[in-house]
Amino acid sequence: MIFCVEDDESIQRLELYALSSAGFEARGFGDGEAFFQALRTERPELVILDVMLPGENGVELLRRLKASGGTCDIPVIMATAKGAEYDKIQSLDLGADDYLVKPFGMMEMVSRVKAVLRRCRPRQNREVLAAGGLVVDLVEHTATADGRRIALTFKEFELLRLFLSSPGVAFTREKLLSAVWGTEYTGETRTVDMHIRTLRQKLGGYGSMIETVRNVGYRLEATS
Repeated sequence: MIFCVEDDESIQRLELYALSSAGFEARGFGDGEAFFQALRTERPELVILDVMLPGENGVELLRRLKASGGTCDIPVIMATAKGAEYDKIQSLDLGADDYLVKPFGMMEMVSRVKAVLRRCRPRQNREVLAAGGLVVDLVEHTATADGRRIALTFKEFELLRLFLSSPGVAFTREKLLSAVWGTEYTGETRTVDMHIRTLRQKLGGYGSMIETVRNVGYRLEATS
């Protein structure tokens, strides 16, 4: 799925038609508000983002994308006006993967989309679990919140990995002990409570996503 953020309806229709003809699924948005609303329920493979938009401009939207751990690795191609050198430089500095200079041809756009996807897909094939801006990279064994690295112990990381892999599922303390500490663990279940407490503290605002289920244990709040 390719997201095209372009307020000129005629240009947006051309972009969507060209991408569809090239075998891509594509959706169009006229402003940043509609774009970010869609991001809550669907993650695109790539975003084509116009700089000149009503409300927040494309550069500010790019800044928001790259500041969030949940969207920072989505490839972005910026569409800039002819002669707007500063917009191109600023976009690339903020993490854009490529840019198109208006007016551009649809064949050029499709070619650049394919090229960026070829470059970025190996990076996206990493094993990643995410809920909002909370991201766990299973290959690098790292956790981030809105792009900020969180220092976790091995047990804290494994607890977070388990919760993110099964959002909405309530785990008993005994189940958590078995999954994280191993079936041979014979200590008190209070150990789980202590680790959950420190994990919540380290997650900051995202700590509240780990809910206490009365008379059961804990679960990660499922996000829509």
